[in-house]
Amino acid sequence: MSGVKEVGGYKLGKLLYEGKTKEVYTVNGVTDQLLLLNKDRITAHNGVRSHDLEGKAKISNQTNAKVFTLLNNAGVKTAFVKTASDNAFLARNCEMIPIEWVTRRLATGSYLKRNPGVKEGYRFSPPKQETFYKDDANDDPQWSEEQIVSAGFKVNGVLIGQDEVDIMRQTSILVFEILERAWATRNCALIDMKIEFGVDTEGQLLVADVIDSDSWRLWPSGDKRLMVDKQVYRNLASVTASDLDTVKRNFLWVSEQLDNILPKNDHLVVILMGSPSDKEHCQKIAKNCRDLGLNVELRVTSAHKGTTTTLHIVQEYESVLSNLVFITVAGRSNGLGPVLSGNTNYPVINCPPVKPENVNQDVWSSLNVPSGLGCATVLYPEAAALNAAQILGLNNFLIWSKLRVKQLNNYSSLIYADKGFRGVQRSD
Repeated sequence: MSGVKEVGGYKLGKLLYEGKTKEVYTVNGVTDQLLLLNKDRITAHNGVRSHDLEGKAKISNQTNAKVFTLLNNAGVKTAFVKTASDNAFLARNCEMIPIEWVTRRLATGSYLKRNPGVKEGYRFSPPKQETFYKDDANDDPQWSEEQIVSAGFKVNGVLIGQDEVDIMRQTSILVFEILERAWATRNCALIDMKIEFGVDTEGQLLVADVIDSDSWRLWPSGDKRLMVDKQVYRNLASVTASDLDTVKRNFLWVSEQLDNILPKNDHLVVILMGSPSDKEHCQKIAKNCRDLGLNVELRVTSAHKGTTTTLHIVQEYESVLSNLVFITVAGRSNGLGPVLSGNTNYPVINCPPVKPENVNQDVWSSLNVPSGLGCATVLYPEAAALNAAQILGLNNFLIWSKLRVKQLNNYSSLIYADKGFRGVQRSD
């Protein structure tokens, strides 16, 4: 493969790295992206076991693209750009951090050997986090976070310290939990997985490298006997052509399952305003909803002046959708939210367009609802959108994932802001 000059229409430049299962090239004319070329090769035990496996490169490339596309859709910061050919993809030009981040939901495999006395299947809540230094000669030894910080890795100009370790830890858990929920929709249990990080030329920490069937343990129906990951290959006493064919079929099955893993786009947030004068407030709510990947429609109706029409609008939506949330916007005397809440079993969120001069009266009319009604009240457009997303995310892992990514981004922003202040103070 080292003689390849062009892949998918991209002219290859310098070979930067050749591993057991992939090669990494620069791309002529493209400075900020690299091309990762998969090999038809399967290995285990740090290369002690190795076999050619025709078609593996294509399957691995497809699996990797589907996983990273899902993560990108959720808003996770990754290096993946796009598929370049059947067996290659483009990624942002990153320098890799030589640490594998392993996240575990159940105790199995090497964890049991390193922790005698723990029974197989012990469930980690929250997920168990482990880190390993990439060093084939020493069988990738386990490292503590203190060892990572002490190593003082400088990657693309970024010193990997405690701040970066904290962000990588939280991101690793996030990636695991997103994929865990995704695989649950296919009745598969994600047992554990490993990911790696890189730093791009702008100094951003990104989930990088490859995520495919070499990266995880995956048990259909939660049954270890049905495993469809590379552990099947690792466990073989000897390797026959039939065994390799079984491994290949498993990998193909995983890739095909990912074709149907994204949830249906069958939800809706309906924002009802009591007056067109509330349009600006409602547009803010709608924007926050769309930023979270929610479908939104805006309607104008008054529970006081057009009760029959209001209820008819609600019934229209109820007749076609089951994943539905209403957000009501009405100032002064808010009858819209309570009337809807009394006539639908779907969630209703009040978000009155309060003004400083009459905030007490406007809020009180939304809060002091009759008994038997369950509508919530929030004051800010962002809070209304987040509340709706939390409700819809119960049955849609992609919406849930966007919320988790938002939490991570808030967490990371505070760390970087604090790091900036520390740097200023030290320079002073």
